Amino acid sequence: MKLKHFIGHGGISIAADVGGDPQAAPIVLLHGGGQTRHSWKNAGRRLVAAGYRVIVPDLRGHGDSAWSPDGHYALESLAEDLRALVATLPAPPVLIGASLGGLTALMAAGGAVPVPARALVLVDVTPRMNEDGVGRVLAFMSAHPDGFADIDAAADAVAHYLPHRPRPSSTAGLAKNLRQRHDGRFYWHWDPRLLSARGDDRASDWAKLSACAARLTLPVLLLRGARSELVDEEHVRELLSLVPHARAVLIDDAHHMVAGDDNDNFSAAILDFLAADVFASGSAMAPPCTAQGGSRGHPAA
Repeated sequence: MKLKHFIGHGGISIAADVGGDPQAAPIVLLHGGGQTRHSWKNAGRRLVAAGYRVIVPDLRGHGDSAWSPDGHYALESLAEDLRALVATLPAPPVLIGASLGGLTALMAAGGAVPVPARALVLVDVTPRMNEDGVGRVLAFMSAHPDGFADIDAAADAVAHYLPHRPRPSSTAGLAKNLRQRHDGRFYWHWDPRLLSARGDDRASDWAKLSACAARLTLPVLLLRGARSELVDEEHVRELLSLVPHARAVLIDDAHHMVAGDDNDNFSAAILDFLAADVFASGSAMAPPCTAQGGSRGHPAA
């Protein structure tokens, strides 16, 4: 994967890792709030190996992408960044978005003037979600405004937030989400003003997202973690009522951060969907072959 920069909405610089054959079918992977493009490392490699062109951006205000000078982090701004990126691609991409990235992709693909896309994958995100779960995510992001004394202290905070995951033996991956400032402390590498943007009237956002979902005509897959703190069966039913042609798959033993909790079964479910629902054998820009793997994912209620 090679680092490239795109120009987003309003001239924002968007950093992205890009890999695979430039002429292959494009896939855009969009990370969740407070994460970076590095959260897709393993899934991105699997998709490149399967023959796809993979583009993995940092959302504005995250990672190596620029921060909005005016603090514009509404879903509409994120969706317009995605529109600008898609305009540089040779064909409409498959959009795969987790959490905030999924909301961005839904807003873009289902907008009044939709961003051209081949298919949409929503990773543990629906127009309406569990308020307590959303609050827990925002509480974690707003904790430690004064940063951490060292990377191990940040690792302790993550381990407390995600007690179901084994603590990694190395902090190298976590270090990519932190930056050391002049005071010597380590801070999450995203703009704190994101929290005020995400703390706006979520009911209004969800009304807009429901309207976007109802307009979708492209293939849609919802991947939900069986132990998700944000999306439950009621929310799945609501999405399927808005998008009757969508398919929902449950990933066993995964929480909200599905790809991080069970990347093998997550990737297998994505590849199954691409092969069966999006790229028929021999279709335009289909990959030469799609590696299939066993999956513990199964249709969700």
